[in-house]
Order: sequence, then C-alpha cells, then structure tokens
Amino acid sequence: MSEIKSIDEARVKIDSIDAELLRLLNDRMEVVKAIGDLKRNTNGAIYRPDREQAIIQRLSEQTTGRLNKKAIEAIFLEIFAVSRNIELSEKVAYLGPEGSFTHQAAESRFGAISEYIPLKTIKSVFEAVATERVRFGVIPVENNQEGIVNDTIKLLNSLDINIVAELPMPIHFTFGSVNDDLKVISKIYSKDIAFKQCSKFIEEYFDHEVALIPVDSTSKAALLASENSDSAAICSPIAAKLYQLPVLFDNIEDSADNFTRFLIISNDFKNSKSGNDKTSILVKLSSEPGSLVNFLQKFYDANINLNKIESYPAKKGKGFSYQFLLEFDGHFEDEAVRNLIAESERIKWLGSYPKLC
Repeated sequence: MSEIKSIDEARVKIDSIDAELLRLLNDRMEVVKAIGDLKRNTNGAIYRPDREQAIIQRLSEQTTGRLNKKAIEAIFLEIFAVSRNIELSEKVAYLGPEGSFTHQAAESRFGAISEYIPLKTIKSVFEAVATERVRFGVIPVENNQEGIVNDTIKLLNSLDINIVAELPMPIHFTFGSVNDDLKVISKIYSKDIAFKQCSKFIEEYFDHEVALIPVDSTSKAALLASENSDSAAICSPIAAKLYQLPVLFDNIEDSADNFTRFLIISNDFKNSKSGNDKTSILVKLSSEPGSLVNFLQKFYDANINLNKIESYPAKKGKGFSYQFLLEFDGHFEDEAVRNLIAESERIKWLGSYPKLC
C-alpha cells in the first residue's frame, strides 16, 4: 500500500475499501441464498460448526496482515450469522431471560438478527428442541468456578438430543446506572451469585452503606436500575445494552478466570469431521469390581486422550449405581472411536463437535 499522507486521504481510501467489501459481501450472500434454496429441498441444517471452524482455520493460515485468528473469528462469525439468516432463518431457544449470559452466548454464534426464544428452564429448552419447535437450543453445562450444571446432564441422558457445538465464554459483569455519581447510589440490584463474584468491587468503590438487593436475574437488575436514579445494577453487558442502561464500569468480577461453557443442542444432528474434534458420551457400567478401570484402560490402549470424567447417580434400583459423562479427543467417524463406543447397550453417544476448550 502506498504511503498515506493525510487523514482525509486515509478516509477516502477506507471508503473505497468499504465499498469493495460491501460488493463482495453481497456477492457472498447471493451464493449463500442459492445454498439455502438447495438445503430447503433436503431439510439440511444451516448451522454447521465444523464447516465454520474449517473456514476460520483456513483464513487464519492465509492471513498476511494485521488480522490474527481471534480477529478473523470475530469478523467471520458475524458474517456466518447473517449468512444463515439469508440461507434459511432458524429459531434458537435459550435459557432466559432476555439479556442473560446464555442469551449473550447464543448471539455470539447465531448473530444479533436471528430469531431467539428465551425460555424459563433448561428443561423447556430441551423440550423445544426435542419437539422441533426450534432447530437449536443454547444451555449452560458447566462453570469453572461453580462446577457442572446437573439439569443439563440429566436431560442429555433422558432425551435423544445431540450436542452440536461447545461454546466457552468468559463471564464479565458490568456496573450500570443512570446516575454517574456513586455517592447517591443507595441500592444495587443483581442475582445473588453476582454479588459474591463481584464483592471486591463493591467493597472498594462504596464507602457508604448501600443495599444489595437480589433479584431473579441480572437482566431484571438492569431493568430496575434503568428505572431508578438512585440505584445501579451488576449485570451482563447484553442486559445493559438491552435496557439502555449506561455502563459505568466493565469487568468488575473478582476473578478474571470466570468461564462458563455452553452447549448448542439439536435434534438428530451430526457434524462432519473438522480435524480437531471432541466427543461426549454417557456410560452405564456394572457394579462389578474393576469395571470402571477396565473401561478407562480402553482409552489408553486406543491412544485416545480423555478430557473429562464425571459420575452421576443412575437413579435405578435400591442400591447405589452410577453413570459417567466422558469427553475425549476424536470424532465418532474415527475408527478408534467407533470401535471404542461400539458397545451401544451401555454407551450413549451425545455428539462429536469442534473442540474449543
């Protein structure tokens, strides 16, 4: 690129590049529309995380400028989301309410213009997917501070639903108020767990007495704070945006390492291999001595890397028996994985999907 000598010259150059980008994006969407017409005839899925990860990986390897993989992913995930809506709009259910962290996770993959349905319980999301009222559902499965979400595992076990993708997301809290003078704020709304996770901020920024008022969700906290000038909310960034609540401070959580892992689920869904996949299964083992260690030995013998193992009560019979959630590297089409999970009477395959964490 030739040397740019003035801001005006730079702006003219940017305008020209933007016009070319717009032309190319419109060309892309014409191809996308044609794909949607073909998929409509075959009932093919619009969301293909394996294909999207392959595109991002290919572009990351081709880049020679200032855009790194993280930047490329941020740009193209939104392009993919717009493309899906042009291909064929599909409904997405998520654990509500609107403005929740699960809503934020859903938007990060399906974009701001998709059709979203907030539901009150994880069970409701699963049932909406199982009855095909929606094509996809987004639910939390674990937090690295609080642990596993048992309702999600229980429903994966009881319903024939597949994991389409995993989505790790850092949990950042914002502090919002219509009043930028902290001294006049007398009450703070939030979910009870958010007060615990942001206790250092509250202690350091408030030297006067302030009431901490727990509410059902951080979304409701943002709504209440937007209506009361002497109040504030600890909430998600998306909730503050939703209720037009001015954000005074970002990232107020005590720990910078607070991550929640979400799952995207669907009915009868199978990903193609992406080259870097993870598989989740549920296993019911007998109570005979050595049954667990003998089963785990098979992973070692097959040279399959095991990422996670969690035990859960099987809730059958009068005694104590358990089932196990296992996650490991590989795809169900891999020969080693296929041989390992062939014992279908005690293994339930939940899904194989691009590995992101």
